[in-house]
Amino acid sequence: MITHLSAADFVTMPWANGKGTTVELLRVERVGRLILRLSRAMVVEDGPFSILPNIARILTVLSGPGFDLVGEGLHLPARPLHPVAFAGDIALRAVGVAQPCEDFNVMTAADLPPAKVAVYPAGTSAQGALLALAAGRIGALDVARYDLVLTDQPLLADMPVIAVQAVGL
Repeated sequence: MITHLSAADFVTMPWANGKGTTVELLRVERVGRLILRLSRAMVVEDGPFSILPNIARILTVLSGPGFDLVGEGLHLPARPLHPVAFAGDIALRAVGVAQPCEDFNVMTAADLPPAKVAVYPAGTSAQGALLALAAGRIGALDVARYDLVLTDQPLLADMPVIAVQAVGL
């Protein structure tokens, strides 16, 4: 099965901490429980990240120079196109935000097997949830930058993509 989601399918909503907004690309719930959420957000200044108990998170900076995620005894560099995993129930702050950064977020229920997030160069086949990092083609589909293609079979992408494999896809 192949599903193509574009900007018309996405929903903008406030962050849990009220400090910004996120563009929700995909949300999977079962019996009212979050299983998987894929989203994009802008980090424009230093500040706290929302605390999300029982959620595992993986953040990938899409644009901008990146920043650091800092908490008690924890320092995680968030750099462009390098996925960073962390628990949602840890109090973290973005620090060193020198200019606006857009990021891609993968959130899963912490008691499920961890999601896998990988960045693939143009000309690579991948499957799962594929976030197009530029306009082009994924398989037979014409896609815009940041469109999402859900596929259970490997598809060739002529642009770089971020591929997510997780329960719920």
